[in-house]
Amino acid sequence: MTSYTPYQPEISQGTLQYLFEFQTQVALLTGMEVANASMYDGSTATAEAVLMAHRVTKRRKALLSGGLHPHYAEVVRTISRLAEDEVETMAPDIHAAEDLVARIDDTLSCVVVQTPDFFGNLRDLTKIAEACHKNGALLIAVFTEAVSLGLLKSPGAMGADIVVGEGQSIGNSLNFGGPYVGLFATRHEFLRQMPGRLAGESVDADGRRSYVLTLSTREQHIRRDKATSNICTNSGLCALAFTIHLTLLGEAGLTRLARVNHANAVLLAQMLKDVPTVEVLNESFFNEFTLRLKGDAAARVESMAARGVLAGVPVSRLLPRAGLDDLLLVAATEVNTQEDRDAFVAALKESL
Repeated sequence: MTSYTPYQPEISQGTLQYLFEFQTQVALLTGMEVANASMYDGSTATAEAVLMAHRVTKRRKALLSGGLHPHYAEVVRTISRLAEDEVETMAPDIHAAEDLVARIDDTLSCVVVQTPDFFGNLRDLTKIAEACHKNGALLIAVFTEAVSLGLLKSPGAMGADIVVGEGQSIGNSLNFGGPYVGLFATRHEFLRQMPGRLAGESVDADGRRSYVLTLSTREQHIRRDKATSNICTNSGLCALAFTIHLTLLGEAGLTRLARVNHANAVLLAQMLKDVPTVEVLNESFFNEFTLRLKGDAAARVESMAARGVLAGVPVSRLLPRAGLDDLLLVAATEVNTQEDRDAFVAALKESL
């Protein structure tokens, strides 16, 4: 009755069946061949992906894109520091202009790139993937908005070796900051190095279809020093909500949902281009983009909040020492109406 996968899982066929369905959905979304039964959240999934790349390549250095969410980057650095691994982090990349290909060599185990990135930019991963593979490294593709996978080219189709991210926006409300559900998918050749649980399909003694936990390389099942990860559980209830929601949407419904997100964001960006002292910085985006404002963005957010409008997230809140105090991250989703957009623009003008 808990969110945990039972320790005698074969007696809980319903749990294993929905986890099997969840894995199938995540594999299809990401364009990969296999997915696990979920992780705690997108940031820890990213860190686990880096550790997995180290195991696969027998190298101990990761390169993080400047467009990776700062929280994700910090989790990677924390776990890498404890494991005594090396991490190189690129400078914040507002315009997706960094030359990652030039930084890739045969000392790297992996390159971690987010798309859409922290600033909202869409990234083409194809050339980065080619450079990684040429140098024996893995490309880890990250997303923080699972809905984007309903519209954008999948990371797997662009050559990613591991795809990780956050699935909260499908089926799970925020509830004061969470709960989250991490998604993790990879290529079949790396299956035995994948962390977390894996539900597989089998048959029972009477030949009936049944589900089991398989290839269990977690520390609860084998010797700790042989384990791929110390992740002991998965986000069971959140994965169930994700699976139900995505099943009800269907493939066509997810695509429509993603199109509505993108269309609402485009409409808002177009309206903001007519506001004095406001600059939309992105050439391409999904449902989030970055604004450059006149003055301190955090102060503008407080001013707009006093007018009943939640303006967005000041970049300085997440990158406090980067000198980006005038930047504001804005999102528009399927829940936003034209009235919302009008109120946002009006409050922004009043706060000038």
